[in-house]
Amino acid sequence: MSGTSPRALVTGGSGGIGTAICRRLAAAGLFVYVHANRSMPAAQSIAAQITASGGRASAVQFDVTDAAATGTALEQMLAEGPIQVLVNNAGIHEDAVFPGMSPGQWQRVIDVSVNGFYNVTQPLMLPMIRTRWGRIINISSVSALMGNRGQVNYAAAKGALNAATKALSLEVASRGITVNAVAPGIIAAGMAAAGTAAAGTGAARPGAPTFDAAAINDIVPMKRAGSPEEVASLVAFLASADAGYITGQIISISGGMI
Repeated sequence: MSGTSPRALVTGGSGGIGTAICRRLAAAGLFVYVHANRSMPAAQSIAAQITASGGRASAVQFDVTDAAATGTALEQMLAEGPIQVLVNNAGIHEDAVFPGMSPGQWQRVIDVSVNGFYNVTQPLMLPMIRTRWGRIINISSVSALMGNRGQVNYAAAKGALNAATKALSLEVASRGITVNAVAPGIIAAGMAAAGTAAAGTGAARPGAPTFDAAAINDIVPMKRAGSPEEVASLVAFLASADAGYITGQIISISGGMI
């Protein structure tokens, strides 16, 4: 690790899990870029809250599916120094049974998770490699590990992200860079109603399916939804120096679903 605290970029940082990750990384001493696409006011609010509590953060806005816009935004961030912790959390749901899935529903979900991964990660690699220390954490889903009805597009996107995680980890392991994926199950969306949660089967995201307490009791061996903070704690560990010998792994955080 470099002598100063690493800087982190969390894509989709204005969402439920993304917010928890940003706060947890900031609490660990990292400077955090809170990314948003359409929700810039939310990202700015999160960055302000982190700063007010003694952390360091800044909000950034770009569309991860737009390679040119992403490249421009990353150049501006890299002008301040390398980004050594990257959390690829941006993702969307457009659920539909496969016979009724439109080309747009397929393409948009793949575009954000797979092309977005490339557009954000690839420009950051050489600056990270030069420091000989880095952490890349990709937010996947148990849908990619066990499948889920109505989510063929989402499972395909996250399955590709899992494969990319393993391949990239081999390329950069000798440079002190680890690459891992975290696969959440049903994660509480912060709703007031007891037992209500969203799932990717993965994350509280726009368009995510909802599960009531009875459904969670049937699906999850632990009989509860996870919290964004529990996912964030795992991400923070993988981003730390303590996780330096863990790479190429897909780690499920799903209450025993898989």
